[in-house]
Amino acid sequence: MSEVKSLKDKILKNQFALPIAALIAVIILSAIVTKAKYGVNFFSIKINNGVLYGSIIDILNRAGELVILAMGMTLVVASSRGTDISVGAVMAISGALIVRCLGESYDGYAMLPLFAILIGLIGGVLCGAFNGLLVARLNIQPMVATLILYTAGRGMAQLISSRNVFDDAGNIISQATGVILYVRMQSFRYIGGFIPGCIIPTPIFIAAFFVAITYLLLRYTALGTYIKTVGINPKAARLVGINSVLIMFICYVYCGLSSGVAGLIASSRIYSSDANNIGLNLEMDAILAVALGGNSLAGGKFNIFGSLIGAITIQALTISLYSIGVPANQLPVYKAIVVILIVLFQSPAFKDMLKSLKKENVK
Repeated sequence: MSEVKSLKDKILKNQFALPIAALIAVIILSAIVTKAKYGVNFFSIKINNGVLYGSIIDILNRAGELVILAMGMTLVVASSRGTDISVGAVMAISGALIVRCLGESYDGYAMLPLFAILIGLIGGVLCGAFNGLLVARLNIQPMVATLILYTAGRGMAQLISSRNVFDDAGNIISQATGVILYVRMQSFRYIGGFIPGCIIPTPIFIAAFFVAITYLLLRYTALGTYIKTVGINPKAARLVGINSVLIMFICYVYCGLSSGVAGLIASSRIYSSDANNIGLNLEMDAILAVALGGNSLAGGKFNIFGSLIGAITIQALTISLYSIGVPANQLPVYKAIVVILIVLFQSPAFKDMLKSLKKENVK
């Protein structure tokens, strides 16, 4: 009996207990909804038109951007004990830069796809560096610092997406901002869709590669240890010779890079640059994925695989709510309930209250 109790305590104390339990619960909910409403087996995976098709594949495919964002957000939360709420807007900026440089559907200079993608990623990195400078160097609270790009980022993306309006004589008469620029380059579509001859969606490969790179970077360099040390106590980290400012700055730059990659996938999915909708509300999902993954929002303790599970869970929940018929503008309400539950289960006061109730029941 004591062994069973010991095993139970170990499971409950494990960081992955909550995210795995949440993922299982969401999968069961999705399976029930899919079967009841559409008569389709949730776990069924088929090959249609040469590509994999099924609910699980759709969740993994659509979770690509969120998984990548969650990697960068995890490092930001762990190092600065704050969140980057500008990642959605940075996605829009990167997507606008890439599509603008590709220049396939308007009167502009067409650039090679590789260089266009590189410029878009550099744009994301620069946005991350701007946030990192404010937080790490100027000691501005992360929420306030990243609020700047959260507010202005989409306006910047709209300016990037602006195009000239010509009269019949070919003269520029005005400039339209916030327009949607479309790309007519088939190779660009492969990034957010399928590579010819491959049955697995490309975003799954990109997300898996980004997770692997993040894991290797944290596992085989001292960066992971430095991030935890700075997140727990930046002053103590400085006393032992760790440059806290540099570590936090690197984390924000990496978060900017993750936003750039996510913006690349998002713009390729819709084959255009939509400054108003690319990455919309994804910053909240990324923060929720980090919290649901069992990572401490107070900094220090983190695990990228927990964030990975959290991101997939959030995406599965989103698709399930859509399947039920919940409108897009009501999704944040249901996700807010999830946030409240996570905060409750992570609260030391709530845990102490549960322990006291358990002791009273035993008596």
